[in-house]
Amino acid sequence: MNTKISSVDQYISSFPKEVQILLERIRSIILNQSNDISESISYGIPTYKTFGKALVHFAAYQHHIGLYATPSGHAQFTEELAPYKQGKASVQFPFSKPIPYEIIEKMVHFRVEENRLKFSK
Repeated sequence: MNTKISSVDQYISSFPKEVQILLERIRSIILNQSNDISESISYGIPTYKTFGKALVHFAAYQHHIGLYATPSGHAQFTEELAPYKQGKASVQFPFSKPIPYEIIEKMVHFRVEENRLKFSK
């Protein structure tokens, strides 16, 4: 974890240009899902919240981008995520394959709605 990173812009700019492009697109997908999304760095990676609660996180690694959409966000998309390496609340999108932006968009939309229903009262 890099504790010197203090903004998402700084995080993204720390990667090679070709990775920056992928990260910026994921960032844009997330931020376009709602006007109420806040962006920060937590645990050294880009973190997004709605209603003050975790929405999703992402991170770049040497060979993949990790997306962390909480266990419910991953459970909802089991079939679509089947081709990718996963953990309970994580999925790895390897650089050797096209990044499935449409799946990421669906997952983020699901999480926004989930948080809205749970926490907007």
